Amino acid sequence: MTIDQGGVTVTAHALHVPDPAGAPADTAATATARDLFSSVAPDPACGPDEAHTVLGRKGLLFKEDSTRLALCAVHRAFGLPPGRLTEPLPGAEHTAVVVSSNFGNAQTVRDIVTGMRAGSAHDVSPLNGPNASSNVIASTIAIRYGFTGPNLMVCSGATSGLDAIRLGALLLRGERAQRVVVVGVEPGDDTARGLAALGPDAPGAPATAAPLRPAAACVVLDSGGEGPRLGDVRRHTRPDDIAEDPAAPTPLRLTAPGAADTGGIDLTAYLGEVYGALGVVQLAVAAALLSAGQRPEPGGALITCGDGEDGYASVRLDPAGSPILAGAR
Repeated sequence: MTIDQGGVTVTAHALHVPDPAGAPADTAATATARDLFSSVAPDPACGPDEAHTVLGRKGLLFKEDSTRLALCAVHRAFGLPPGRLTEPLPGAEHTAVVVSSNFGNAQTVRDIVTGMRAGSAHDVSPLNGPNASSNVIASTIAIRYGFTGPNLMVCSGATSGLDAIRLGALLLRGERAQRVVVVGVEPGDDTARGLAALGPDAPGAPATAAPLRPAAACVVLDSGGEGPRLGDVRRHTRPDDIAEDPAAPTPLRLTAPGAADTGGIDLTAYLGEVYGALGVVQLAVAAALLSAGQRPEPGGALITCGDGEDGYASVRLDPAGSPILAGAR
């Protein structure tokens, strides 16, 4: 058995979910998801309107809900004190940003189009115009914290959270960045909820599924750093297509919405629908548990997100110091 001494690790993580939805009925799945999430995020997170309590008031004018939530998640992942930074973070040079969000700026685009139809382009505020770019969340994070590496936005549907993780790992393995900040975020405004309601129902999901909820999570990926080790993100057509490796057990399985019958935990049973943020939320939860040693069983975590329309993506996360089989990165 050949051992790979390198690999990508999760060196920091944070969750910022202001309004977990819960489920219409307090089922066993809801209770399990609630207990797991609360064990790593016991304190309530502020909503986007109170983001100044984390970030300070300066620089938030005209920032969308998704951008504010994403900034809060990054701020907490780095353990920064409340308020705006006066200089870039240490190591900001060569730090990349990858953000996953499918509805991040949908409300702004709708508002701008509505305003222009009713009047003209002169009615669009120059402060709001940049928000029409879907990359505004990633670029705002980079500007605020001084990150000068590659800057990417992923809007690939239900698997976009783990797609962002895959791109972050590729940037490290290709030596395009020395550190990658990956954020998953979705807003909870009326436009985003309306668009989310048009999507396909998850297999086995209740007919009255929870609406889209505001949520953000951040993980920091490093090459060879201290922290749980990340495997390869793999794509598949069903949520249970990833076979269990008897040499690498995964007692913690975080599943895609509606797939809890595969033996895992569906966090959306408690959080509600978080769509493009889910993969990063799941990884942050798993990283928090493994980093804190809260999982006494041997082995790591298997994380799966996606749906029947977009397909599924999975990734392993193993405890720090565990060997990684060559070719299984």
